[in-house]
Amino acid sequence: MKFNGFQVTTQDGFILSLQRIPVGRSGESPGNRVPVLLQHGLLMDGITWLLLPPELSLAFLLADNGFDVWIANTRGTKYSRGHVSLGPYDPAYWDWSWDELVAYDLPATYKYVHVQTGQKLHYVGHSLGTLISLASFSKDQLLNMLRSAALLCPIAYVGQMTSPLARNSAQNFLAETLYRWGILEFDPRGEAVIKFLKDICKKTGIDCTNLLTSFTGQNCCLNSSIVDVFLDHEPQSTATKNMIHLSQMIREGTITMYNYNNEDENRKHYGQPTPPVYKMKNIPKHLPIFLSYGGADALSDVNDVQRLLDSLKDHDGDKLVIQYRADYAHADYVMAENAKQDVYEPLIAFMKLQ
Repeated sequence: MKFNGFQVTTQDGFILSLQRIPVGRSGESPGNRVPVLLQHGLLMDGITWLLLPPELSLAFLLADNGFDVWIANTRGTKYSRGHVSLGPYDPAYWDWSWDELVAYDLPATYKYVHVQTGQKLHYVGHSLGTLISLASFSKDQLLNMLRSAALLCPIAYVGQMTSPLARNSAQNFLAETLYRWGILEFDPRGEAVIKFLKDICKKTGIDCTNLLTSFTGQNCCLNSSIVDVFLDHEPQSTATKNMIHLSQMIREGTITMYNYNNEDENRKHYGQPTPPVYKMKNIPKHLPIFLSYGGADALSDVNDVQRLLDSLKDHDGDKLVIQYRADYAHADYVMAENAKQDVYEPLIAFMKLQ
């Protein structure tokens, strides 16, 4: 299996790495393949799509099915730590939230794949990868380069999130405290973050022996060896400011731009006293969307997903495919042994129709 590496520079100077799988495992010629861009979630990177064995992983299955597969890596993660003038030790390097992923990272990777292939692309997002795409679509961005979007564990509203660790971190202003202490890189393997999480586990009585489950909910279908593979590569860093933004959404149940919690500061950034809202009901009704969510997912809670689906209620019926897996939690979508037949095969069938 052949990988090609590429670099793309965002308008605000971050140098992102993209991996490409131009052909399937049978090694046939690249030909005129339709591109698919895979976008990972929070505290993860492009390895997300390669954790399963090749015959079960979405990236390789897409390549085997004749697609030209591109794997994105968000700013601040292991393979996208470059910048034209800043380094990870500069405070300014970490001065971003997912608003900047909407404004800079996503457009840069979309355009790059579009130009390289000369074709419109399919998009697959997991978790935060769905939030940034939904926010873009709600602002009518990137749609001229897009064939369809597949959203796994869609995140738009998170006010009803049941993940005890995420919820308590937000209620206890964990990210805000780190930020005040000058810890601008949220490194889940770093001493400060680990200490805080341990404190929260102790104080609240959350069983954190399995940190993955305390965040994601009870995953149904992971074998233990894949969790070891996961822990070899993940979790990855993000900006503490990004974690503050997500915490605001958990506490307030809203989907707005970053709130500076100061009217003057908000005015300076947005020209208004409160942050602008991303309006989900503005997502174009004719956009082909495949959406899959799990009943055991503690991060993309079924009630929050229902709020999103309510705002898509006028979507063209033949353009929206909704799949519900009662036993799936957040990590199952990228690591479950049975995800191939349960999620990936229906997803690929959907793409082939667009």
